[in-house]
Amino acid sequence: MIDLDRWILPDGFEDVLPERALNVECLRRELLDLYDLWGYDLVIPPMLEYTDSLLVKAGKDLDLLTFRVTDQVSGKMMGIRADITPQTARIDAHSFARKGISRLCYAGTVLHARARDSLSSRAPTSIGVELFGEKSVRADIEAVTLFLESLRLVDISDVCLDLGHVDICRGLFKSAGLESRLKSEFYDLLHKKSGREIENWITANIKDSRLSNWLSVLPKLVGGSDTLRVALSEFSEAPDEVLEAIEQLNHLAGSVKDPNISLHFDLSEVPGFHYHTGLVFAGFSKGKRKVLGNGGRYDCVGKAFGRNRPATGFAFDLNLLAELSGRKIPPKEAVWCYVGDDELLINEAKSLRKAGHRVVQLFEEEGSSESMKSCDKQLFNENGRAVVRDL
Repeated sequence: MIDLDRWILPDGFEDVLPERALNVECLRRELLDLYDLWGYDLVIPPMLEYTDSLLVKAGKDLDLLTFRVTDQVSGKMMGIRADITPQTARIDAHSFARKGISRLCYAGTVLHARARDSLSSRAPTSIGVELFGEKSVRADIEAVTLFLESLRLVDISDVCLDLGHVDICRGLFKSAGLESRLKSEFYDLLHKKSGREIENWITANIKDSRLSNWLSVLPKLVGGSDTLRVALSEFSEAPDEVLEAIEQLNHLAGSVKDPNISLHFDLSEVPGFHYHTGLVFAGFSKGKRKVLGNGGRYDCVGKAFGRNRPATGFAFDLNLLAELSGRKIPPKEAVWCYVGDDELLINEAKSLRKAGHRVVQLFEEEGSSESMKSCDKQLFNENGRAVVRDL
């Protein structure tokens, strides 16, 4: 590699420079403060874990996103986290095993072996919450309410909330007696939204006419509030699990009171990580193709750690929120000075910093530097008196 190439970063990675870094960090602090006000305790899981725990209950997508390394101490395979949710489930089961409800939040970098799409970072900063121990829809309502409150805090408007329920598709399959391989094939086709392939798969694999009709209708149940009414009509004789899922969606939709939030339903939604078990949701900004954040219920993940608990939560890519936020953090007022050995100015600079002011000490040989241009005040010694003046 020649010297000119040494600064190049791998595809999907970037440096976050000062102005943007300030926005990202301020949003991180404000969101974690918001979650604290709702009773969520901050945890900081490690970047690496044994893949035995990191990929528990993970689907193919999460498995492919995970970087792997060999532990030089134990010789076991380790993974660099691509998702923090399984880590918080492990913490709830062992490191911080509380009785009753447990609320945890986090903020940290995750790494992806490959980008999730052509516009995505391979090192997003994931920030989110997880709620353990409550199986009723009230927990889902809290998660969605806090999800929307997070978007309001960062001033993202024109939000569309996409709602789905994993148990609708699983409930339709409940009495079909299909082998796991065929179910996985169908889930993959649903995830790809591949209508023609779905119809071909149903024709080739489903003999029961009623199930065939249900599965054919499922990908078409996408749209506004009428979607649930149509679903109840189409699935009136479906298993109770399906009808209960539609009722939960109705209940959750009714809890969203903000008229500025538009609701969209996709009853064939199958999240890519495959550990979800019930209500799932995602946020979009109208006119933007990227998902702002997503979440949902994942009641079975803790079972692999020896503590089978109901759970729900959500996560955002913090860098994306900062990029799309309507708020920009103004640069902090700053004072520059040539301090040298002047004890008066050294002490005054200490006092200003203690009071929360940004003081940039310049070296005399700097002359007119970028550091000076970022300041709007100057500190100097005027006849034995420390003086701060606007520039």
